[in-house]
Amino acid sequence: MKTVELDTVGVMPSAIDTKGWLLLDKDIQLELDGAVNNIYNFKYERAEKQFRSLRRRYPNHPMPYFLLGLSTWWKIVPTNFQSSQYDKNFLAYMDTSITKAQKLFDVDNNNYEASFFLSAAHGFTARMHGERHDWRKATVSSRRSLNFLKKSQEANDLSPEFQFGQALFNYYAVWIGENYPLLKPVLLFFPKGNKKVGLQQLRSVANNGFYTATEARVYLMRILKNEENNAEEALPVVRQLATSFPDNGYFQRFYALLAYDQGDFADCERVSREILDKINKGMPGYEGISGRYASYFLGYLMQNRYRDLAKAKDYYQRCIVFSESTGDTSGGFYLFANMNLARLAVRDKDSNAAKRYYAVIVDKADRKSEQYREARAWLKKNKLG
Repeated sequence: MKTVELDTVGVMPSAIDTKGWLLLDKDIQLELDGAVNNIYNFKYERAEKQFRSLRRRYPNHPMPYFLLGLSTWWKIVPTNFQSSQYDKNFLAYMDTSITKAQKLFDVDNNNYEASFFLSAAHGFTARMHGERHDWRKATVSSRRSLNFLKKSQEANDLSPEFQFGQALFNYYAVWIGENYPLLKPVLLFFPKGNKKVGLQQLRSVANNGFYTATEARVYLMRILKNEENNAEEALPVVRQLATSFPDNGYFQRFYALLAYDQGDFADCERVSREILDKINKGMPGYEGISGRYASYFLGYLMQNRYRDLAKAKDYYQRCIVFSESTGDTSGGFYLFANMNLARLAVRDKDSNAAKRYYAVIVDKADRKSEQYREARAWLKKNKLG
């Protein structure tokens, strides 16, 4: 075990009894290496078979239930949380993990492994309630998660796994207060966050963690792209994820997006074609959202890189169908696809088609947007709107 600096933890390392901690058990890590990878490669049945085996041997430990919950979580993520069919199973696994961990913590409140699972399970539960807009339950779970995070951070240097929650807290503390005002009271009794430190910790966990390494990379890529507006730095993170887990539709579509954003059109095209092929094969985790991304990117490339307008139209129309199948018709690729089809129809002097696509834009686009103004002007000029 690595040496721990005394000023980074609240207790002497020698005073920590780690006997029975599965989180630090190298034999368990070796056993579960493939299973953890299978979660993120969407081989759910293979992963869960090993987790159930772990549960049979350690029925009173929170880890197998948490890992079964994590596997269930990744059945929900690719749908952008539109699907609720796995909610009950996910919450049941997390509740059981909490119950098992609480019993361990009640016996020994210096059991930092129990604190880790209590913080993590309550944290995932809070995220789910937040996605479902149940702010009361999200607030309760968040408060409990932060209480146990505060306890478990005393042992941060025992394992990178313990730093994961602290990294997220450091980065998101201010962001949560700004974006979720109902959760502000939860943060009052905790130190202020530090985004720079949070990113450093996430990178450390991503490079050195076992159970939490991939989750750390997922948050890192999302933070760099969405919060830091740094797609260039996010690209190698998601490239590693998509390469390590080539059957993860969520990673693949994020990779295609960033490759498109950064002008890496060869990889964007390759990954987009893979996505559509896997959708056609009915592979787990590949559905309409990923199809919407991939078909739009291929439409754009057919139009602007290969000048194959017939194929461009086909892909744009497929993008529209995917968007409508998932209800994603308020903006983004759906409007871009309609706009490009409208312009191609004008080019082909097909007024009926142009009218059809421009009418969608007038109906769906923000009235202050250039898309809306262009569509309205064309319809008015052609006395069609």
